[in-house]
Amino acid sequence: MNLNIFSDKLQIELEWFEQLWAFSWSKVFEIPLAHLDKVTTEEPKSNWAEIRAPGTFIPGIIKAGTYYTRQGKEFWYVTEDKDYLVLELNNETYRRMIFTLQDSEIWQLKISQAKAALVN
Repeated sequence: MNLNIFSDKLQIELEWFEQLWAFSWSKVFEIPLAHLDKVTTEEPKSNWAEIRAPGTFIPGIIKAGTYYTRQGKEFWYVTEDKDYLVLELNNETYRRMIFTLQDSEIWQLKISQAKAALVN
């Protein structure tokens, strides 16, 4: 997975195998920074009441794809790593996007700084 910030957008590009596990037809997600409500590295809450459609779930190994929760439609690509990057969105297809990245804290800072720069 590759993340980039271009002017006023966050671009998330999935590798082919990530697309496969997530049953994602989108290789690239482009999210306007203005549509980001919150960016955290906290472990997201997950429960058995979620509906996976479509996606992959192997407990302790991978959770990938589209999930429907009480909060709305979410996109997950989480492996056994614990370095979460949680994006809470507005005016987007997904209400939340959750990923695991080795440098999640660095990306949280980069995204927050880019969003703050738009406001100023």
